Amino acid sequence: MRQLYLDDLDTPLCYHDLPGRLPARVFLHGLGCASSADFADIAAHPRLRDHRSLLVDLLGFGFSGRPASFGYSLVDHADIAARLLDHLRLTGSDVVGHSMGGSIAAVLADRRPDLVGRLVVAEGNLDPGGGSLSRPIAAQAEADYVAGGHATVMAAVASFGRNRNGPAAFSTRFQVAAPVAVHRSARSLLAMPTPTVREILARLSIPRTYLYGDRGEPGADLPGLAIAGVALVVIPDAGHDLMSDNPDAFAAAVATAFGS
Repeated sequence: MRQLYLDDLDTPLCYHDLPGRLPARVFLHGLGCASSADFADIAAHPRLRDHRSLLVDLLGFGFSGRPASFGYSLVDHADIAARLLDHLRLTGSDVVGHSMGGSIAAVLADRRPDLVGRLVVAEGNLDPGGGSLSRPIAAQAEADYVAGGHATVMAAVASFGRNRNGPAAFSTRFQVAAPVAVHRSARSLLAMPTPTVREILARLSIPRTYLYGDRGEPGADLPGLAIAGVALVVIPDAGHDLMSDNPDAFAAAVATAFGS
């Protein structure tokens, strides 16, 4: 694993950098997760492994640092991802984001169009209000969540990570996330920046694909995205954690979106 040390935050941003041809593919994970865990099998899939792949653990999650002074908003996370791509001198990358990571990927493409050539959003949060995980987290005061709410949510998380890795997979990733990062990120999902992720997806001119599981939590009014030119792809036999529930179909959909 490599790291980019962020001097102003006195903390490292950690990522895997897997060799391959360009354009690079950048993977961004969801709330409480880590790309180093979520996307290793996907990046190594026969449909995707020929390209350079960056598996980024966002600040506060996975192996990356967890500075207390960081805001952990969607915009904050997107700007840090941009700093990494600038550091690596990568432009026009293919970016894949799951759940919160999908929202961050869209914000990144909007704020730095030079960095993103094609975009895949997998069950990303499209509108203010958050999802089934972020809403109860954001409903608590930050101090209360840090003091005890995180442990309660972590225990509950273990009961619904039903995928091929078993119910403990999500909770294992969740327990290494910084409570402050989880809470502030969840609040940002509820508030959503202006423009919203839905509005960003609708107005971007790059190729865009929205993936959702047939048992997942897709955003409302997906036909409206299709009218705006966003390709909609259903991943069969998959819930919200679609890349773990059906990795072959997920990898195939990503490869198709990126012309592979």
